[in-house]
Amino acid sequence: MGDVGARLALRFGPEVDGWLAEVPIVAARLASRWGLVLGEPIEGGASSVVLRCRWPDGTPTVLKLSPDRALLVEQTKMLSVFASSGRVPAVLATDAEAGAMVLEEVLPGIAAEDMPRTSLPQRWGEMLAALHAVPPPAGWPWDLRGRFEESFARISRRLSEPAIGARIDQATWQRAIQRCETLLDTQTTLVLLHGDLHLGNALDGGPSRGLIAIDPKACTGDPCFDAVDYVVAGAGHEGVATRCQRVATACGLDGDRLYAWSRVIAPMAVIAHLTYDGPEPVIDELLTLTR
Repeated sequence: MGDVGARLALRFGPEVDGWLAEVPIVAARLASRWGLVLGEPIEGGASSVVLRCRWPDGTPTVLKLSPDRALLVEQTKMLSVFASSGRVPAVLATDAEAGAMVLEEVLPGIAAEDMPRTSLPQRWGEMLAALHAVPPPAGWPWDLRGRFEESFARISRRLSEPAIGARIDQATWQRAIQRCETLLDTQTTLVLLHGDLHLGNALDGGPSRGLIAIDPKACTGDPCFDAVDYVVAGAGHEGVATRCQRVATACGLDGDRLYAWSRVIAPMAVIAHLTYDGPEPVIDELLTLTR
């Protein structure tokens, strides 16, 4: 779990190694309780370990474990809220104390980033329409402003790293914060957002289901936000501005606001590319967006 450990350490610090050492024991205990047949690990994100497995009746599933138990509890609630959309995987079992859940495996499960670019904008628009049609539950506690407050505070700590501080200075960071505040203050339409809908969090569910969204961080806010990671990923391909226009049209979104959101998250995308040795032309295009 070397690569997984490195990703988790970026999020949780070096103490996550102790948690990782216990993962095989916890997974075996849960498999025994739920009758799972454990399989191989799946490359996951920055906050969890994911194992392919099978439910007792043979249904392909995944076991997800995280050191952030509160996050898993939140995600279970969020997946439940979005269940009526048909655009999230079903939750089959949870253990809040263990920080674990079992989800149906999305098949064929190809990540959106590996799907044909020509048809993806339309499919993205169909997914957003289904997700955003789910009404926010009364008193939903999370909104986009709170998400950004947390993200800016957490990611800003990395500006002290020499390789990152050399490319993203405090003036650039503050400019992104100010742009974000302007967009948040001018929101008119509020929907229940997925909240973290990058190209790795949208999987092909086949012809009958379309794109399936995983790992939601559901919050209320501007519908443009659920397309911005997709737009920013246009850097180094057709370009952010061109992709923005295509995606806005396909998704029925305000293109100017969508482009403005791309300038907010561009410095965060730069940090991600610097962390994982992204290509310089992509970093340069994203840096241009931050100015």
